[in-house]
Amino acid sequence: MNAPATLAPARPGALDWPVTAALRALAMDAVEKAKSGHPGAPMGMAEIAAVVWRDHLRHDPTDPAWADRDRFVLSNGHGSMLLYGLLHLTGYDVTIDDLKAFRQLGSKTPGHPEVGHTPGVETTTGPLGQGLANAIGMALAERTLAAQFNRPGHEIVDHRTFVFLGDGCLMEGISHEAASLAGSLGLGKLVCFWDDNGISIDGKCVEWFADDTPARFEAYGWHVVRGVDGHDPAAIEAATRVALAETGRPSLICCRTVIGRGSPAKQGTETCHGAPLGGGEIAAVREAMGWTHAPFEIPAEIYAAWDARPSGRARSAAWRERFAAYAQAFPDLAAEFTRRVAGDPAPGFEKGAAEALAACEAAGTIASRKAGQIALAALAEHVPELFGGSADLAHSNLTVHKGSVPVSRDPAGNQVLFGVREFAMGAISNGVALHGGFIPFCATFLVFSDYARNAIRMAALMKQRVIWVLTHDSIALGEDGPTHQPVEHVESLRLIPNLDVWRPADAVETATAWTAALARRDGPSALILSRQNLAPQPRADAPDRCGAHLLRAPANARATLLATGSEVGLAAAAADLLAGEGIAVRLVSMPCVEAFERLSAEEKAEILPDGLPIVAVEAGTTRGWRGVVGRTGAVVGIDRFGESGPDKAVLAHFGFTPERVAAAVRAVLA
Repeated sequence: MNAPATLAPARPGALDWPVTAALRALAMDAVEKAKSGHPGAPMGMAEIAAVVWRDHLRHDPTDPAWADRDRFVLSNGHGSMLLYGLLHLTGYDVTIDDLKAFRQLGSKTPGHPEVGHTPGVETTTGPLGQGLANAIGMALAERTLAAQFNRPGHEIVDHRTFVFLGDGCLMEGISHEAASLAGSLGLGKLVCFWDDNGISIDGKCVEWFADDTPARFEAYGWHVVRGVDGHDPAAIEAATRVALAETGRPSLICCRTVIGRGSPAKQGTETCHGAPLGGGEIAAVREAMGWTHAPFEIPAEIYAAWDARPSGRARSAAWRERFAAYAQAFPDLAAEFTRRVAGDPAPGFEKGAAEALAACEAAGTIASRKAGQIALAALAEHVPELFGGSADLAHSNLTVHKGSVPVSRDPAGNQVLFGVREFAMGAISNGVALHGGFIPFCATFLVFSDYARNAIRMAALMKQRVIWVLTHDSIALGEDGPTHQPVEHVESLRLIPNLDVWRPADAVETATAWTAALARRDGPSALILSRQNLAPQPRADAPDRCGAHLLRAPANARATLLATGSEVGLAAAAADLLAGEGIAVRLVSMPCVEAFERLSAEEKAEILPDGLPIVAVEAGTTRGWRGVVGRTGAVVGIDRFGESGPDKAVLAHFGFTPERVAAAVRAVLA
């Protein structure tokens, strides 16, 4: 225990415990100075935070990236000042000046916690419920990494994941998806604290959130500790110990709290949820707590009571000693663990990439989803950190291979059977990536990426390497009809900053896309793959990871035909028609617009030279391509929903024929 006995809590429910008074004061002072923020949750969860962070969280403020630290996730991220106060008081590189700059441009303390921006923040939270799902991914990664690397007498992976969450997190549908899977997987090192204050922005949420939440989590297979007084440190401590003793199930500790605890006029109401308390009310809180210090003033004895640096250094040093013994006993495993946690490339990555490319080159005419499976299988043999699964569509997405081992059957496996849970799948995969040691992938039909869109966006925002395999990529899906035929989806994914969207034209480009996604370390990638077979395309340029390349480059070209995915073959057929008429065209495949946009102006001009009109062809919405083709070009696409029918009939119905594409070229040359 870090805290001196002199600062032990007083009677249950007391406001004058100095360590929690400091947390409340920092929260209300920072929000007041910013004239913006959420003081209610930090003030209501102060006792829970004090017990968890001072008595149970194993971390080292001087080494925030220590591999075997406990993970802490503030899922109700609007209460960010609680986390910033904890980081400051325990000794992270978050200064009092950083707290004074809360919510200001360029500060280390943004409105919601952002991973990679503030030391000690494990994930970016704010979109409610996703932090819980991220934490489930972290707990899953911990257990799998432990099963893969721990050896008898050498437990180098042994940490817990703690989560704070609120009513809003539990109202979001993702909480149902994620908690259900966590219960099924029996993630016993996951401990969640529910801030059960019964208040959200619109008031008393019993009007719209009357669930029996403890019973719901028990039905999921969780261990539930009911009826804990969230302002009684002794009760919180007892509940936490009970939860930590349960190793076969995740735990939910139900803490009944008062939002804005300590504010005489506003506590227990929505008025303190998302607005400053005001000077008069802050003075009243100070009086109620017996806190006589000026804003942002923390006495030395309070800092001493919170300081986690001595104990943190001791813990991380002890782990390094254990790891040194492990490295002596298992040098190869230790080197592999170090590499994987650092996120460095696998030694066999390039060999796996070459094997994937060769296997796909030999495959001939196949669907790009099948090529994706071939590439994945080849890469997985050399990249052991590949870890993922599908939303109950593995045998349609073709993301299962001979080396796939579900973690539900073997804790050291590499496949997750996510079930029909697209959003949770994405957010859990984000948590796996954040934890480290794995490169997660997840798969579903492209049309169902809508269910997971915010998780994809969060991966892009957090710069996490998560690979999405999105199959059945256009109206060529056919008979399942417009509910399953994506039209707007590829372009809408391209709108997400920092997301690379790959739509390969054949098996070779599919292998290239997989390789590029694995090589990328600063963000997620989406691989958009076909259900129908795609013929291999002859190339003027060898495909690489630049996002676009020439298939044909006649010297007398009068126009450029630009296409992606299955429409590259269609454009090639149109080019043949035009060649028969004496009209030569350049043919460009652009599997990844984002990678192409990263090229220099000179490199782009080599692929799309100035002066030649461009006709773009893609079985999706046309708006994004109009900026590429300009006023002199044209787009062959679809700006309405599809129809049910055989794929060839549907494509012909919507004009995806060589004749229509050739006509579009003639029109721009007229």
